[in-house]
Amino acid sequence: MDPTPTPPPAPPARRRPLRDFLVRRWQGWRLRHQLPFNFYIHLVGIPLAMSSIPLLILFPWQWYWALGAFVLGYLLQWIGHRAEGNDLGEWAAIKRLLGLPYVGVSPRWNPEDPNRL
Repeated sequence: MDPTPTPPPAPPARRRPLRDFLVRRWQGWRLRHQLPFNFYIHLVGIPLAMSSIPLLILFPWQWYWALGAFVLGYLLQWIGHRAEGNDLGEWAAIKRLLGLPYVGVSPRWNPEDPNRL
């Protein structure tokens, strides 16, 4: 018999598919929003655009407020992506599906492969 004890087997790695998926999405989002101006303008633009849904549901007779919130929120995000130098996420996905060139990550952050995402 060998006098040295063998260590107990390591416990199996915990599977967290939802957490892993969300972490990958967050990392990809942060990769495409590295310019501080773009990041912070998105913190205003995304909630503003998303607020159009409850506005439209709760106050359908004042639909113009919902439309205004959506347009202004999306415009803020567009301005942020123009400053960053890459395409909006939705447009990049549409361009990718159509086989058109797109800029997923700004060349200033990813000069070797701007189509990395």
